[in-house]
Amino acid sequence: DGTGVSVPFVTINVLLILNSTDYGKSFHDISHRINHTFIKEELGISVGPGSSVILNADTPIVDNPGGIIFTSMDAGATFKSTQLPFHLDQSITYHFFNPDYLVALSIDVSLLNLSLPCLCFSVCGFIQRGDLVLKRTKDLGKTFTIIHEDVFSFGYIGDPTLSCSAVVIRLSSLRSPRVMYFSSDQGETFSQALLPSASTEQFYSILDGDEDMLFMHVDNPGDTFFGTMYTSDDRGILFSKSLERHLFDGHRKSDFTNITSLRGVYLTNKLDIDGRIRSVISFNRGGTWRQLKKPQNVNCADNCNLHIHGEHSRKNRIVPVLALSEPTAIGLVIAHGSVGDSLSSSQHPDVFVSSDGGYNWIGTLKGPHHYSILDSGGLIVAVEVHREGQVKTIKFSTDEGQCWKLYNFTEQPFFFAGLASEPGTKAMNVSVWGFRPEEDGQPMWVAVTIDFQSLITRECNKKDYEEWLAHSTDKRNSERNGCVLGMKETYRRLKKQSVCRNGRNFVVTKKQIPCPCTREDYLCDYGYYRHVNTSECVRQPNTPNKTFEMCLNGEEDELLTKERLVLILVSVGAAVIVLVAIVSAVLVVKRGVYRTR
Repeated sequence: DGTGVSVPFVTINVLLILNSTDYGKSFHDISHRINHTFIKEELGISVGPGSSVILNADTPIVDNPGGIIFTSMDAGATFKSTQLPFHLDQSITYHFFNPDYLVALSIDVSLLNLSLPCLCFSVCGFIQRGDLVLKRTKDLGKTFTIIHEDVFSFGYIGDPTLSCSAVVIRLSSLRSPRVMYFSSDQGETFSQALLPSASTEQFYSILDGDEDMLFMHVDNPGDTFFGTMYTSDDRGILFSKSLERHLFDGHRKSDFTNITSLRGVYLTNKLDIDGRIRSVISFNRGGTWRQLKKPQNVNCADNCNLHIHGEHSRKNRIVPVLALSEPTAIGLVIAHGSVGDSLSSSQHPDVFVSSDGGYNWIGTLKGPHHYSILDSGGLIVAVEVHREGQVKTIKFSTDEGQCWKLYNFTEQPFFFAGLASEPGTKAMNVSVWGFRPEEDGQPMWVAVTIDFQSLITRECNKKDYEEWLAHSTDKRNSERNGCVLGMKETYRRLKKQSVCRNGRNFVVTKKQIPCPCTREDYLCDYGYYRHVNTSECVRQPNTPNKTFEMCLNGEEDELLTKERLVLILVSVGAAVIVLVAIVSAVLVVKRGVYRTR
């Protein structure tokens, strides 16, 4: 938060708690502030808003009614001990609006409280899933009301400080298909989502979501390692097919990535019929998907595209970190990848960078690296992954990965453990963590903090920035160029050739103007999906041609598919024509009679 305070951390198997007030340049032993009590290695630390910290003591359960926690409101300067009437099973959760209220799960799994901004949900029942009851409280647990029974799983999505969207999967019996229900009014009402039901061999997975839409994966039956991705309307009820054969491996891990540096951009991998994994990207929130372009500075034969390594590759230790993007670093994306017909399983993928949100890429670093974004995108740092494991050099770039410089941050290399920087990309400090074996064979932890403010000393001025139109791909058509989902966005962005620092006061500024929508900006109707590489919506073969009835907010509502709606409009039109013809005939007859008289 700009104060330079690092919250305490616990070293493994050593009774030592440290904290830092200068971005990790120096540390102080604060173990005496908790009477040298052992802290749990798992679930030992909970970090809340501001400078609040909770340490969970490692106390035996025998003859002990509950555990002990140490709370601090000043980032470890002082601690207060509290005896709990139960033992913790998970990390403590802070209330989003009032950090004085905490929610905890005891080792008695009969009660689970999950905090939400304005209310609290509780899932009670036996350990066996499918026999759970969903309850809700508005008075911090004093009273509860039952919302759903026979619940298989429950969760919430979106920014909990802004909204309170909840999802529940209901199961009428252990052998019945699972059906998903969604609430967008903080649990007041739940409506069934129009998605294919999932059997006991399948699962639902929420890939991403906000107040406007959801990305949902529905697994295929059996161990296929792929399924179908759907996108929803703003109610989370009406879903349209977005991508078939979406990769979801045996560990239930997805490569789906939200590119947060540019609106509407998502990246994922699919398992094609030939068994190859290929990367696809969407620039309109899942409306259409396409393969990534070949990097401009990489030579390759025919049928070459860039393919990005995701969670599937990280799980198999092919890459050390996932694709990285930040909302304050507009258009910047850093990822490991390979160029070719499909995603390579090579143990030595390279690093690629995009400056325009994924439209165009360049190859920037050979081999796998750990990387981080600093100074709102004005600085990128990277540490190479060495086979021997020891490091002493950091690489940094001030032009979004076009050129890199080397800096030896230590004379004696050590085994690399991690690259850490302050969240939010505002800082210009980065810490390289690791350990060095001592003469007695015991590891000694090493933390080297590098302050790039001493290197990049000039503050940026107006001349260092430029106006950049996002999604600018068709400069021949000025009306449509940069138009995505009905909006054009122009950002003020740092020029690549400017070597200066944005600083902590840098704020992303943009100008928005509306623009005409096209077919690609719309979801397909229910029962339809967008055909590959086209903007046309075609009918799903297995969708029944009928009117669907839903219960929304206590009232029955009809969901009309396009065919049904057209049929109704044609019928109404025909009825109007017949009625007009009858009226016209009557008038003609009356006029003839009048003339005869």
